Amino acid sequence: MEPGTLVYDPRTRKVGEYEGQSGPCAVLRPVGGGRKWRAHPALIRVATPAERLSAGVRAVNDRSLAALLTGPPLVEVGPPPEPVPGCAGCAELARRRDRARAAGDGSAETDADVLLARHQRHEHRGRRLFRYVPFTIVQDPSALPEYQAHCVSGDEADCGATSGPRTAPADVEEWQRGHTQETRHTRYRRCFADYAVLECRS
Repeated sequence: MEPGTLVYDPRTRKVGEYEGQSGPCAVLRPVGGGRKWRAHPALIRVATPAERLSAGVRAVNDRSLAALLTGPPLVEVGPPPEPVPGCAGCAELARRRDRARAAGDGSAETDADVLLARHQRHEHRGRRLFRYVPFTIVQDPSALPEYQAHCVSGDEADCGATSGPRTAPADVEEWQRGHTQETRHTRYRRCFADYAVLECRS
């Protein structure tokens, strides 16, 4: 057996890469790296395609999990909110957070942070002012409209033929006449598309 061959070890129920012999034992290495193990040469066999695929997928998943556990956090958490001086609501929530922190209750401490941040959003950032702006929507004169037809004739399925985008409806009708002459199809779905611009009125 050549080194590098992927083999199946029925004793451990794992696929490994054959590295060679060490005394009476075969030395196998996990797919994707890891701690080697010894196997009985008479028991191991060449892994099947399904076993090789399964081992490869498991190795990719293990690498992804390791990167997730050792890599940077997926969400950067900012510093906890600080109470606004002179605000009784902020002071009460800050005291609640301090008591939870002193008791080692991380869940209650997080809850207090969330409530303090919510309180500050509602009470200390002012209210948003929305202003209605009148507008009109007009066709964009710099872009030509598009016309298109799709043949939906057919006994069990639509024909599917299409005229493609055309700049004038007469071009689409001409295509329909030609397609009907060739195929005897008579049912079409027509589409119109244009470009619009929103203009604000002062």
